[in-house]
Amino acid sequence: MKVMLGLSGGVDSAIAAYLLKKQGYEVICCFMRNWDSMANNDVLGNPTIDDGICPQEQDYLDAKKVAEDLSLPFLRIDFIKEYWDNVFTYFLNEYKKGRTPNPDVFCNKYIKFGPFLDFAKKNGCEMIAMGHYAKRIDKDGKVYLYKAKDLNKDQTYFLSQISNEQLSSCLFPLGDITKPKVREIAKELNLTSVETKKDSTGVCFIGERNFKEFLENYIPSKKGEIRDISNNKVLGIHDGVMYYTLGQRRGLGIGGIKDQNTKGGWFVCKKDVTKNILYVAQGDEDEHLLTDEAIINTINLFNGPIEEGKHICVKFRYRQQDLGVTVHNLEDGNIKLIYDKPYKAVTPGQACVFYDGDCCLGGGLIDKVYYKGIIRSY
Repeated sequence: MKVMLGLSGGVDSAIAAYLLKKQGYEVICCFMRNWDSMANNDVLGNPTIDDGICPQEQDYLDAKKVAEDLSLPFLRIDFIKEYWDNVFTYFLNEYKKGRTPNPDVFCNKYIKFGPFLDFAKKNGCEMIAMGHYAKRIDKDGKVYLYKAKDLNKDQTYFLSQISNEQLSSCLFPLGDITKPKVREIAKELNLTSVETKKDSTGVCFIGERNFKEFLENYIPSKKGEIRDISNNKVLGIHDGVMYYTLGQRRGLGIGGIKDQNTKGGWFVCKKDVTKNILYVAQGDEDEHLLTDEAIINTINLFNGPIEEGKHICVKFRYRQQDLGVTVHNLEDGNIKLIYDKPYKAVTPGQACVFYDGDCCLGGGLIDKVYYKGIIRSY
C-alpha cells in the first residue's frame, strides 16, 4: 500500500516514516509549508538561525535529509493560502473577541488531514500518515481514535475536529511507542538532522517569538484600564484585553500595588472586550475562576451522538487530567456539560475534547461557562 507521510523536520515524523517502511508500506514523504515566513519576515521579526535560514526552511532541510537517509522519495507542497483562509483568520477573529483559540486543532482539520489528504490521493496514495502520538483502532466495521501508549505525549486533543473520513484515511505509526524510544531509534539510525532536535512548542506559525509582539502585528494595541474586580479601582493600564489570558499573573505591570504581599499576586479574572477593561483579582482564584457548567459548540463526533445523560471525561486544555462531566444534548446541536465538581479556568474559545476511557469520542469548542447558574463573562 502506498502511503504519503507528513514529514515535518522533527524526530517524531522521521521515525513514523521509518516504522512504516519497516512494516512494508510504500512510503512517500512530503513537507507541508503552511506559513510564508520569508514574505512576513520584516513585519513579524521572524527569528533566524546562525546561517541566516529561517526556522521553517531549516525544518524543510532537516526533513529532506531524513528522507535521503531513509532512501524515501520526498515532495514539498505549499498550503499557505489554505492556512491563512481557514486557520489563521479564525485565530485572529477569536482573539479580537477576547477568546483564546487553539489553531493547531483546526490546522489538523483544514490542512494536515484536508488538502494534504487530497494531494496524497492525487499522487496515487491510498492513505496518509502522521507523526502524531495517537492510535487508530478498527473494530466492528468502525474506526476509532484512542489515546497513545505514551500518555505524556498523547495528541488526540489536537485531532478532535478531524472528520471520520479523515480519520479512516490516516495511520499513526507512533501510537504504541514512547518518546524516549523514538529518540533511541533515531540515534540507532544515525538520523543526525533530527536525533537531538528539540520538540516544537507553541503555535506553529509563531514559534519561539514573543506571542504578544506577534499579535500586535495583526491586532493593533488598544490601551485600557486594569481594574480591581472587588472595588472597580483602576490599578494600571493594559495594552489590549486580547493579549491577556484567564488566570494570567505575569506581565500585568501592577506588581507594586499595596497589599499585594498580604493577599497574594494579582491575576486576570475577567475581560470586558466591549468596554476594553481588564479585571484582576487577588487571593483565592477559586472565587473568580471556578465554573460548574459549560456549553460546547462546533461539535465533531467520530461515531455518532453521545448518549443523553452519559458520564464521560473531558479535557479543556492539552495535557490536562481527565475531568468528569455529564452530557446533555441540546436541541440546537450543542452540548451542555455538567461537571462532577467545579473546575478552574475553563476558557471560552479553547477546545473541549470528549473521552470514554481511552477512546476519544470527538470534541467541540467552549462557548459559554457558568457557575452556580450565572454565566461567567470571560
